[in-house]
Amino acid sequence: MDSIKIIENNKKAYFDYFIEDTLEAGIVLVGSEVKSIRQGHINIKDSFCTIVEGEMWLINTHIAPYEKGSFFNVDSRRKRKLLMNKREINKLRGYVTQKGYTLVPTKVYFKQGLVKVEVGLAKGKELHDKRRSLAEKQTKRDVERQIKQYNAK
Repeated sequence: MDSIKIIENNKKAYFDYFIEDTLEAGIVLVGSEVKSIRQGHINIKDSFCTIVEGEMWLINTHIAPYEKGSFFNVDSRRKRKLLMNKREINKLRGYVTQKGYTLVPTKVYFKQGLVKVEVGLAKGKELHDKRRSLAEKQTKRDVERQIKQYNAK
């Protein structure tokens, strides 16, 4: 059984996009970045992925410098390479070239001691879709509140 420890969830991605498919990718990091991620100092809210010359890159991810690191700490917003099969990258490239598709990271987690990124194939939501999502979330919250009040009596 795989031991998975989720470090960061990208809730904004699920609000701004329809996530149609997800794939797991490894990420190339230096040692101090791994230590910082272990402490939970990562932000993928504004991140996205791009494919350049057959390689997949994670852009705009913030990994805070490790507190106990030395002056060898790397830039906190540098581009990071994602590790995926060529076949998977080519499949994603085909979708991204279509209108409206993009690649966004949805989760960062540890799997068997390695940092993994879940990449979602996403299509942008319109404003009315976002409003509908907020309305559904509010009604769900109201129903749960009513059930809780009813069970408390």
